[in-house]
Amino acid sequence: MKKILVLVLALVMALSAVSALADITIVQNKVEIDAALQEYAAAYSAETGKNVKVITAGGSSDYNTALKAEFASGKEPDIFVIEGPTGYELYKDKIADMTGAEWTQYTAAAYMDGDKVVGFPVAVEGYGMAYNKDILDKAGIDPATLTNVDAYAAAFEKLDSMKDELGLDAVVSMVAGTAPGMTWVTGLHNFNVYLSVGLDRNDTSIIDQVLEGKVDEDRFHAYCEYVALIFKYSDPEMLLNGTQDMQLAAFANGKTAFYHQGNWMDPNIVALGVEFPIAYAPHAFLHEDTDGILVNAPSWYVVNQNAGNAEEAIEFLNALATTEAGHDYMVNKAAMVPAFTNVTLQPATPLSKSVMEWNAAGKTYSWQQYKLPDGFGMGTLGAIYELLASGAIDEPTFEQMMKDAIATIPTL
Repeated sequence: MKKILVLVLALVMALSAVSALADITIVQNKVEIDAALQEYAAAYSAETGKNVKVITAGGSSDYNTALKAEFASGKEPDIFVIEGPTGYELYKDKIADMTGAEWTQYTAAAYMDGDKVVGFPVAVEGYGMAYNKDILDKAGIDPATLTNVDAYAAAFEKLDSMKDELGLDAVVSMVAGTAPGMTWVTGLHNFNVYLSVGLDRNDTSIIDQVLEGKVDEDRFHAYCEYVALIFKYSDPEMLLNGTQDMQLAAFANGKTAFYHQGNWMDPNIVALGVEFPIAYAPHAFLHEDTDGILVNAPSWYVVNQNAGNAEEAIEFLNALATTEAGHDYMVNKAAMVPAFTNVTLQPATPLSKSVMEWNAAGKTYSWQQYKLPDGFGMGTLGAIYELLASGAIDEPTFEQMMKDAIATIPTL
């Protein structure tokens, strides 16, 4: 009987010990940092005794759908990602106030609701038109001249005429397909070229106009012509069926001169062993010069105040921002540009290095795409980009369909 009691007590104590451990769940949207974040979470769990589980969706799978499924499952995440006002409005009743948390003193990029700090900036990210400098050098093209659409048109035409000589399959590595889940590249990030390029970072006039269902006719026409130019010099098969990995592989293998992606792809570039020099040129879609790339804190970790582990979740975020291990994870393991002033490490990876150089020069434009209604960029606009990519419509029809879609925004 004593043995049974001892076993029962031992079992109860073991179960109590397990239940005492916080089980923090993170749902995040950056597939390219999944391995690094999983490794960091495991090390954090081992050090603190607080189990951290990472669930990743993004890239070619829809993060927002996955997040909604997690909430619907009955086991709500403790930390998840929002990408701007639309995401915040969807979940603001669940999001904890982190005002006064240790990490907040080291950044100016927190997501704010009035005076409340509600979002931890995942990183500072940027994108432009990434280029293979070796290929441009062979073609006699100076990337510093790519600051207006006329320079791009001439460069694309020249590279296209030299494809055999340069070993290219296409000039630009671009994706636009709905089935592979790549409409975020077009309907969000590329559309933001129209919303922000050439404008002061505090100038919201174009996104404000779009949210009223209107466009600037001349500017929008120039933008649509730029989209058509990129698609003209892209591989049609890649445009429609390419995944994020396929898009990078074409560029990494020297089969394209340009690559339409952001510095979040640096871990993948490193993993592929790319050795040629890479940097960013602007998405210069206007005839006048616009010498800058698109840089912002694109997403924020928020804490779910209803999940039961808010204090532990905030401690996890504090560790990211204030410890050597957290800094090492952000810069060296995840190849990100941190949004925190106390991080002294410098990225060695090419796209993040280029982002930091443009940022240091003060040549950046903001991200306004996440002010669009939920699903509008990827769903409504993304489908129209795909029609242009497939050849089902021409540029004037694309322009009109885009304007017609934008006109519906006030009714959404």
